[in-house]
Amino acid sequence: MNDKSLRNVGTTVLRIGARERVLGSAKFASDLHRDGMVTLLALRSDRPHARILSVDASQAVLTPGCVRVFTYEDIPGRNRLGIINKDQYLLAEDKIRFVGDPVALVAAETYESAHTALASIHIDYEDLPAILDPEEALRPGAIKIHENGNLLGRRVIKRGSPEAAFKQADVVVERIYTTSYVEHTYLEPDSGMAYLDDDGILVIHASTQNPHYDQKDVADLLGLDERKVRVIQAATGGGFGSKLDLNVQGFVGLAAYLLKRPAKMVYTREEAFLCTPKRHPLKIIYKSGATRDGRLIAADVKIIGDTGAYASYGLAVVTRTAVHATGPYEIPNIHIESTFAYTNNPIAGAMRGFGVPQIAFAHESQMDLLAHELGLTPLEIRRRNALRIGSLTATRQELKASVGIGATLEAVAPFYEKAQKIDNRQGRYCRRGVGIASMIYGIGNTGVQNPSSAQIELSNDGKVTLFSGAADIGQGSSTILVQIAAEELGLLPDTIQLVMADTLLTTSAGASSASRQTYISGNAVLDAARKLREVLLSQAATILKIDRGDLVLEDGVVKSRTNHQNSVSFEKIAQRALRAGLPLKWQGYFDPATTPLDPETGSGAPYGTYAFATHVAEVEIEILTGEVKVLRVIAAHDVGKAINPGNVQGQIYSGVAMGVGFALMEEFHPGKTESMKDYQIPSCADMPQVTTIIVEDFEPTGPYGAKGVGEPALIPTAPAIVNAIADALGVRIYDLPANLERVLKAASTAGNS
Repeated sequence: MNDKSLRNVGTTVLRIGARERVLGSAKFASDLHRDGMVTLLALRSDRPHARILSVDASQAVLTPGCVRVFTYEDIPGRNRLGIINKDQYLLAEDKIRFVGDPVALVAAETYESAHTALASIHIDYEDLPAILDPEEALRPGAIKIHENGNLLGRRVIKRGSPEAAFKQADVVVERIYTTSYVEHTYLEPDSGMAYLDDDGILVIHASTQNPHYDQKDVADLLGLDERKVRVIQAATGGGFGSKLDLNVQGFVGLAAYLLKRPAKMVYTREEAFLCTPKRHPLKIIYKSGATRDGRLIAADVKIIGDTGAYASYGLAVVTRTAVHATGPYEIPNIHIESTFAYTNNPIAGAMRGFGVPQIAFAHESQMDLLAHELGLTPLEIRRRNALRIGSLTATRQELKASVGIGATLEAVAPFYEKAQKIDNRQGRYCRRGVGIASMIYGIGNTGVQNPSSAQIELSNDGKVTLFSGAADIGQGSSTILVQIAAEELGLLPDTIQLVMADTLLTTSAGASSASRQTYISGNAVLDAARKLREVLLSQAATILKIDRGDLVLEDGVVKSRTNHQNSVSFEKIAQRALRAGLPLKWQGYFDPATTPLDPETGSGAPYGTYAFATHVAEVEIEILTGEVKVLRVIAAHDVGKAINPGNVQGQIYSGVAMGVGFALMEEFHPGKTESMKDYQIPSCADMPQVTTIIVEDFEPTGPYGAKGVGEPALIPTAPAIVNAIADALGVRIYDLPANLERVLKAASTAGNS
């Protein structure tokens, strides 16, 4: 699949930052220190819903080492936070809405003195009824969690006439699916450090996925011009969506600004579990109709989501779950309704996939159930209904290019068919099964402007520097963007200097979320690189007095294709351009072509491109214990073009690992799950053998044809595993995770125990 004309794109190169992490020299926010720095701790609510009657910090400020106690009254700007809805508070004002809401902030000389001061703060509450169920929250007369009520948002998508189509269907399947809260469990808990520099600029180093968003919110909190706040992404040990929200940045910014001293805050693992956003738990009522020949003709889907106390990224999940509810299949008659409610549960926000992992569990289970009723194989029913060039999505967007779902199905078909031939019974108490699952994922934000910008500069000594605001949180975006720039300019990646994710030095690239950076920021970098390339070629043509069509860029030199001795260096071109007054820093920009969704029908073109994938999972089940061992996962992904194949493989491996956890063990229980001692995530021993298959269905609007793979890597794994469990036991599990208890119950129902 390698294009021989490409030198850097399509090649696995060493990931930027990998060496520093292996050597332990990378500076994470918790590693940073400045003289005179105070330590911060937040006092958080221990109840889910209450009015705050009073906050007494009189004893706390007398604690030796306590510098100050902050409440909302100390916030000089607007005490509002939120990525989409500004419904959250840095420090609670009159009311708390979940266990973990911050009420006061202690600044102290040491962690110990901060902890002692925190314990002496007294808060008087008036408890209010807590609503912990989203359906209860939406009932008429329910107590209001927010002034405007408990409805976060609703999205409806309509196409055709599902009621009439169901009457014509030969098979109708209706089931209810549920998924649980899931904790992100990134390696590095949230952390940040802030100080005022010599120019009076508030500088914040933070573990973040979106430094430019942080800058805006902190400036708003403090009543400052954005130019007075500088946010620099520190080395970041994972995020998976949770670090899109403002966590420590507001606290360290407030303390450093008001105290005129450096301030640092590092969450404990318990604090991260308590107060950071989770994956949305969903209830999905799914009805599917098909004809005897296996054609899907109707779907009716009702999605009920719990966004918890505050919106976070909930509105994005409301819409994305609806848009993706039909999966990578064309269904002419649909009605989808996605409704999310506020409750007094923990905040649910962005987590790798924005609701698509949950809805994929439902639509892929439905496909297997329909196949069983129709006497088809799960592979064949997917083949018959997979989207193609010219197909219309649920939102009536016509797919005109790069629709690789069929290719991913064919890529895994030999593995699936071979696994089907293995004897289901591996002894009296052991069963084997194989499952298949597919997915579609829209790249970028849904139906809204979604731009990125980047700059490329040629210095007077001929060196190239790339400036991008994209936050690399381990997904490798820095490496990908440098490879794109290097390809366009004929350089090796390690010769390009990189400035990333610093609001003083870079412009916004948008959030590192929605699998958008390769496609959107990659295009912005490509745009900037092409502009510089044009200058290099035009200047070289003038200097060398030859046609620019005969010129090629290679290793910092522009030379004739036919006579390599006829050449000029980037350095000489830069110096000539400077004398001529030509700019040597060029800006690139890209915003994918999308249209908003119609508020009544949901029609529109919400994404510029879509990624597709199919996974096959082989499992072995010990029916006496309920233990499920995932033996192997075959993962075929249409990525458009793999800029860095090794990076794509790494994303798929990590996605499979998260998918195993989502399928079998990860379940956050509000009020009970306090830290990793109460929460299971996959270990090395749980990892299956993973076979990756990279499908490259070229995307014309992508940089060198690329799309994205960050979130798609996760999505098909859990449904493939659950389908494999059903194949092994003959009984289906409808609630995630499929833990020991649920698998034992299923085995018992099947008469296998």
